[in-house]
Amino acid sequence: MRAVVVAHGDVLPSDRAQIGAEDYIVAADGGAFALERWKILPHLIVGDMDSLGDAGVERMAKQGIAVAKFSEAKDESDLELAVAHAIAAGAKEIVLLGTLGGDRLDHETANLLLLADPGYDGVRLEARRGALRIRPMRGNGSLPLAGPVGALVTLLPVNGDAEGVTTEGLRFPLRDETLRFGRARGLSNEVASLPATVTVRKGSLLVFETPQGGG
Repeated sequence: MRAVVVAHGDVLPSDRAQIGAEDYIVAADGGAFALERWKILPHLIVGDMDSLGDAGVERMAKQGIAVAKFSEAKDESDLELAVAHAIAAGAKEIVLLGTLGGDRLDHETANLLLLADPGYDGVRLEARRGALRIRPMRGNGSLPLAGPVGALVTLLPVNGDAEGVTTEGLRFPLRDETLRFGRARGLSNEVASLPATVTVRKGSLLVFETPQGGG
């Protein structure tokens, strides 16, 4: 099952196209506002409701939308809880919208690091904002890049160094190399030919893909 989880960050009008008719839709608290603008009813709203507020919760409940309300004194972010509920509902592929932007850089950073959590192994997780696509690589594996030729590709190690990084089809190739955590070696590469892939032997990467000129 594919799920779309909408957080309370910035969304673009084009992000609406990421939501399919068969998708299981979860709003993380204020992410419900974006869905409301798009005239899409989520299957579930999850969070402490500090953004949606009592009036918003009541408005959603009147439309038959299920609400899972948590205390503000919780250990998980609203997005983390929403992802957990999507997985519990059977999702094996989850697209995150609204994870970037907003007033809280700490929330934005936490949202990105969430992608790299090894606890999500077995679930295809990615964040989208316009043409930008962010996907994790956790442990030994290979990831095909979408392209097209000219697309920008950034490889950022998280959770320590990423070892045995090899790329195919990129302008600046890597051959069984180590990307050091906190260093910018993997920043702003470019798809030179297709098919293009990234392989990592050990460690975790966040892979950012943006077609040139994409928003």
